[in-house]
Amino acid sequence: MKIYLDGNLVEKEDAKISVFDHGLLYGDGIFEGIRAYNGRVFRLKEHLDRLWDSAKAINLTIPIDKKEMEKAVIKTFLANKFSEAYMRLVVTRGCGNLGLDPGNCVMPSVIIIADSISLYSEELYNNGMEIVSVSIRRIRQDSLSPNTKSLNYLNNILAKIQATRSGVMEAIMLNSEGYVVECTGDNIFLVKDDILYTPSPSDGALAGITRGAAIEIAKNKLKIPVKEERISTYDVYTADECFLTGTAAEIIPVVIADSRQIGDGKPGETTLKLIKEFRSLVRLTGTPIR
Repeated sequence: MKIYLDGNLVEKEDAKISVFDHGLLYGDGIFEGIRAYNGRVFRLKEHLDRLWDSAKAINLTIPIDKKEMEKAVIKTFLANKFSEAYMRLVVTRGCGNLGLDPGNCVMPSVIIIADSISLYSEELYNNGMEIVSVSIRRIRQDSLSPNTKSLNYLNNILAKIQATRSGVMEAIMLNSEGYVVECTGDNIFLVKDDILYTPSPSDGALAGITRGAAIEIAKNKLKIPVKEERISTYDVYTADECFLTGTAAEIIPVVIADSRQIGDGKPGETTLKLIKEFRSLVRLTGTPIR
């Protein structure tokens, strides 16, 4: 495995950063998860735009420009000889001292990892998965915007721990007002009376790249109305269909939430159509790798 580290491709065993890097000491940095399918990077521009937005939000200067970053992503993909891959792009604040002040960090580090990923089994895509709501709330957006993809994911990790201890793989996270915003690593959607609903970023949901693709497919291909609005756990329990979206998860059906069966307990027709259209989209569009 070849890892991109600050302009060089190095072996996995040699991909190391200092213990004084603020990314390690304080979770001070940003990241993006990116997928490549069939020799194309899916929505690379959108991912890089969001990375730069996250950098601006935390006052971090990425040491290379977007064009160089695009070339670095493609270079890393090619070096690992994948036909398809999940890529993790990380920018840390860089090496400083034990104090909080990021002004003491000399130079941000850029890391790109290309690997395979499979969050869920194909059985779950075919039959649907179970999720639970947990007590860990999403961080208030007036404290930290959900659209800042920082290296500090402790909030989500604690929610994931609750989910796994409940015997399921994903958890519904509520905001401070008790409304559903997203899951630990995925956005959430409901179908009710042929309308697609999803929480709004204004309520604390990440404006996910796959989330955006699902909305576009629903509106433009399937001609389904989409509403971004507040969602309660009651709305989840009484939905006709439920599914999750994410770069790693793609689109996956949910058939049980907090022990309540969703719809008829099987992946719904709209969900299955979205999965089919999404899988077609990712193979036909994207930045060519060459």
